[in-house]
Amino acid sequence: MEITVGIIGAGSFGLTMAKLASANAKVIIYSRSTDKVNAINTKQRLGNIKLNDNITAITDLEVLAKQCKLIMPVIPAASMRVLFEQLSDYLDPSHFVIHATKGLDYNPEEKISKQNVFTMSQVISQTSSVVRIGCVSGPNLAKEILEEQPTATVVASEYDEVINIGRTVLSSNKFFVFGSHEIYGIELAGALKNVFSIGTGLLAGIGLGKNLQALMLTRGLQEMIKLGEALGADKAPFLGSAGIGDLIATATSTSSRNYRFGTLIAQGKTIEEAKEVVKEVAEGVHTLKVVRALAKDLKMTLPICEFIYQIVHNNYPLTKALDRIMFYPSTTDVEFL
Repeated sequence: MEITVGIIGAGSFGLTMAKLASANAKVIIYSRSTDKVNAINTKQRLGNIKLNDNITAITDLEVLAKQCKLIMPVIPAASMRVLFEQLSDYLDPSHFVIHATKGLDYNPEEKISKQNVFTMSQVISQTSSVVRIGCVSGPNLAKEILEEQPTATVVASEYDEVINIGRTVLSSNKFFVFGSHEIYGIELAGALKNVFSIGTGLLAGIGLGKNLQALMLTRGLQEMIKLGEALGADKAPFLGSAGIGDLIATATSTSSRNYRFGTLIAQGKTIEEAKEVVKEVAEGVHTLKVVRALAKDLKMTLPICEFIYQIVHNNYPLTKALDRIMFYPSTTDVEFL
């Protein structure tokens, strides 16, 4: 069966997904920007990213839905609900949707609670008639993939046919695709790790080294699992490629938007100034707010998340936070097994 893949979003990772898929299928990229669409169609490149000849771009969602049975949104989490409210009239149960967005959906005008925070697959299900929904997640830094460095990812879905079409479209000799039915935990892991990517960026921004960064990641992983289980997820996805694998990649690399955002905050930039430098959305900034509110709603203590929140959103002194966290009253090393 010949597949045409529709990629929604022409940011760096959207273009990366398009390049991966174009090795196995025809690809159509949707973007609202006519400049980006024209650049892709006339130059076969966008910025410094060269695209294959079987990639074209359009600005029409209806055309995208008609021509593509597999649609892959790669957009900020805050835009997903609005997008699918616009797209839903053109979708039906024959479509597949596999998103690559690592964030959480919430209404900023409502009190955040377990009942009104949603993963991207839940948003897609709520706003469209699509049933065959999945996500792609893993240690997938766009820069390294575009350089054709080898890595792996996880396509997660309740449905084997979604996992299979994801493997068919994305697999190559440099990009291995695992499958998983634990979509909820994998989506949570992908969103929550951004918080700790900001955290390690904060540490690097004031010149602290790998010892303390490693400690933050191991303790942070435990907070991810603790919150994930409280929300109803299994702990297994947090210990795999889309959990600890993605956490290590994005929390230790200068190619990671969230890590770079953290370094800039540590160096005295405001949130808006840091966003301007990073350019693309650092999802962890919004996820921090959600995690803190969920912890309060669930009456949980997540000390590292709390201190990262206070540093980023309330200008709490980083050195003072470090002094407090180092002597936080906990003497058990591993708490989740």
